[in-house]
Amino acid sequence: MIEIREDDLSGPEIAALLQAHLSFTGGNSPAESMHALDLAALRLPEIMFWTAWEGADLLGCGALKELNLEHGEIKSMHTAAAHRGKKIGARILDHILAVARQRGYQRISLETGSMEAFAPARALYARHGFTPCGPFADYVEDPYSVFMALDLAA
Repeated sequence: MIEIREDDLSGPEIAALLQAHLSFTGGNSPAESMHALDLAALRLPEIMFWTAWEGADLLGCGALKELNLEHGEIKSMHTAAAHRGKKIGARILDHILAVARQRGYQRISLETGSMEAFAPARALYARHGFTPCGPFADYVEDPYSVFMALDLAA
C-alpha cells in the first residue's frame, strides 16, 4: 500500500532522492534555467513537502510552496527511477492538489523544463488540467522553461 506523508526532510533516503532530482534537472537544463530546490530551500516555512512510500521504499516526492493566500506553486516533483511508470507522480500530485483546495487556493502554478526529458512531467500536468501560462512569481520568460497553471476556482 502506498502512503503519502508529510516529510521533515531529515532522512538519508530523501536526501538521496533529492540529489537524484537535482542531478536530473541539472543534467537537462542550463544552470541559469534550473529552478529545482535543495534541502535547505525546501525547509522554508512556506513550503510543505511530502514523500510517497511503500513499506520501506521511497517512491517519490513533491512540494507545495505558498506564493500568497490564493496561489500555490508545485515544486520538487520527482519519482524514483525504479518506480517510474507506476503513477506515483499522479498520486503525489493528487495529494498536493487536495491540500491546495483545502487551503482555499484559487490557482496552482508550476515551472518545468521545455526539453524532451521533461515531456513526461508536462504530460502528467496536462492530464490533471494544467494549461500553459506565462511566468509567475519571480520567474521570467525562458526558452528552457514551460509554465503551467490550474484554476482551482473553476
